[in-house]
Amino acid sequence: MLDFLNPILGRNPDRIKANVEIYTWASCPFCIRAKLLLWWKGVKYLEYKIDGDAEARDRMADRAKGGRTVPQIFINNQHVGGCDRLYQLDGKGQLDPLLAKPAS
Repeated sequence: MLDFLNPILGRNPDRIKANVEIYTWASCPFCIRAKLLLWWKGVKYLEYKIDGDAEARDRMADRAKGGRTVPQIFINNQHVGGCDRLYQLDGKGQLDPLLAKPAS
């Protein structure tokens, strides 16, 4: 309805081509912050809710090269890291180009 405001607000959901996956826990504030940034940018992501699931956490850690904290974020199957790293990439202007690349 108010999509004309997207460019003014710095949102460009039409430019998002990447495949984004995020491993989360429901009550994790860092997960909530990461998902909020992705939502703000108009990213449609696949969320793996791993609350209390040790096997899922092990699979996540394997993908994240040992990272066992949540969230763990992957863009086009490339491990990005957690919430702080996501915001760091955004602050440096490096997140939007990652999100604009289509999955190969």
